[in-house]
Amino acid sequence: MVSMDSGDGLTTVRLTMAQAIVRFLAQQYVERDGQEQRFIAGMFGIFGHGNVSGLGQALSEFRREMPYYQSRNEQAQVHSAAAYAKMKNRLQILACTSSVGPGATNMVTGAATATVNRLPVLLLPGDTFASRLPHPVLQQLEFAGGQDVSVNDAFRPVSKYFDRITRPAQLLSSLPEAMRVLTSQAECGAVTIALPEDVQTEAYDYPAVFLDRRVHHVDRQAPAATALARAVDRIARARRPLIVAGGGAIYSDASSSIDEFAGKCGIPVAETQAGKGTLPWNHPWNTGPIGATGGLAANRLAARADLVIAVGTRLTDFTTASKTAFQNPDVTFVTVNVSPMDAGKHSALALVGDARVTVDLLANALSAAGYRTSQEYADEVHALQREWNSAVDAQLDCSGRAQESTGYSKQPRDMQDEAGSRIPLLTQAQVIGIVNTYAGSRGVVVCAAGGMPGDLHKLWRATDPKGYHLEYGYSCMGYEIAGGHGVKMADPSREVYVMVGDGSYLMLHTEIVTSLQEGNKLTIVLVDNGGFQCIRSLQQSLGSAPFGNEFRYRDRESELLDGPYMPVDFVKNAESLGAAAYRASNVETLKQALEAAASESRTVLIHVTVDVDARVPGYQSWWDVPVAEVSGQPDVSRARLEYDASRQRQRYF
Repeated sequence: MVSMDSGDGLTTVRLTMAQAIVRFLAQQYVERDGQEQRFIAGMFGIFGHGNVSGLGQALSEFRREMPYYQSRNEQAQVHSAAAYAKMKNRLQILACTSSVGPGATNMVTGAATATVNRLPVLLLPGDTFASRLPHPVLQQLEFAGGQDVSVNDAFRPVSKYFDRITRPAQLLSSLPEAMRVLTSQAECGAVTIALPEDVQTEAYDYPAVFLDRRVHHVDRQAPAATALARAVDRIARARRPLIVAGGGAIYSDASSSIDEFAGKCGIPVAETQAGKGTLPWNHPWNTGPIGATGGLAANRLAARADLVIAVGTRLTDFTTASKTAFQNPDVTFVTVNVSPMDAGKHSALALVGDARVTVDLLANALSAAGYRTSQEYADEVHALQREWNSAVDAQLDCSGRAQESTGYSKQPRDMQDEAGSRIPLLTQAQVIGIVNTYAGSRGVVVCAAGGMPGDLHKLWRATDPKGYHLEYGYSCMGYEIAGGHGVKMADPSREVYVMVGDGSYLMLHTEIVTSLQEGNKLTIVLVDNGGFQCIRSLQQSLGSAPFGNEFRYRDRESELLDGPYMPVDFVKNAESLGAAAYRASNVETLKQALEAAASESRTVLIHVTVDVDARVPGYQSWWDVPVAEVSGQPDVSRARLEYDASRQRQRYF
């Protein structure tokens, strides 16, 4: 590394391309609301021949400028980075690097997860030689249709920005554009810059100014005044309005603004998966979850709403119950979103702007105009809240769990006492309630896939905007433990409770080791129901017999996977990785395990076997999953008739 004057007064620094990346990233900062912080907080990486002598060398040389974190799986490191960005309201992120070939493509699922959820992550996968002289190199996919294609082109459709650096000077234009996308609240997602392994090591005289400190200002955009006036007029004419709060409400710190807006104008608030926690669960205007995984109060209000004010939500099929949630023939929409694409959905009157600023403007204008919904509407909202809270209480109640389970025991010894009598298992809902109590007001629950996210959306009682962390845009199995680690990295002061099913745990549990390595304690509650029971339940609801979703041995007579359940010892597995581990089979042992976990300083796994067939009901919602139109199975044919009837309720907006 040499500084020199090029002769025209421009000071340059001779660095390899990889060294320039590390130095540049270390100098990026963001500012919002007068608070300035470093943007790239560190870099995850797994090294191979495609990056060890390039980025690996640079990270080693400049390790005091750019913290390095090891991981056990390339997909997992992207999940951790996405969770970190989510916890930081997208104002601080982590970068990830991998070698070529399988190391790079392992990150593609993580990239898709981040982009779907509008979360910024920077991916720096190694790539094959730009010179092409050694080709085909180890781990290279040869493509007969062109020599400029590598496996990294798989990142293009799942990235918000993609580039491949074939000459060191290209960083001068590529990295600033990458920062523009990553710091944009409207455009952010995965940014991928593919780095050929030879070019990473090549030197170039970079202008010193390129490596100077840069501050990216994240300004709060206000919507157009004319659009705001139209929205105020529309809301002022509404008699049954409903606010739907999404993830954007949390990222913009709009909780207090929505609180004031709802209170001043008498408008109930429903929450999406990403928006849960925008208001405390017991807030006087919080009606709880909406949509396919929603509850009684929000779904009933949605069905009759004459106006929906969607704040920071993508209005996905789960939120809209596959476009059956809003049944009022005169319903219209006002959307508040920094993304024009999301703001334009449902033929809405779009307010393109920051959620906090826009909601404040709406609240002030409507309050000045004296707008407030009727007392009759308020009474209806509060009555529905009470009914919904009673329904949740019934699901969480452990006192009535004396009935015998209707499912099969994965581990029969846990189902019988010494006298051979049946011991009822906990339900998943009861486990959620107990963990919720122990998490308290500062705990963070993390989940992503299976049936548990739906149950958590309905039953978890969030008290602050960062206490509920669900990845449900992509519903990516394997996100849970890696995501939990990212949450803990972002806020070490909070206790993190990872709730994960046995199916998802078996897919990607290796970041337990990373959490131990970094001293970031997680409490992992493994809810074991013997397979992919969420999909088995869906399968049965569509008229099909159970098939291919439970973890059973193959029966040698039937040749089907319908033998006994496989007894996987998850406790021993976690202990073998270095974690503390406990078993729980009832209320008392689960509480004891959670108390023991609270006193541990390292990651803990608590294994709980639950009733396979005890499920939380749907609450006046629907999800569009097509049923076979023709089948020799009578139950499938009946389910098709029900499906066709349900589709008649879908609305086109």
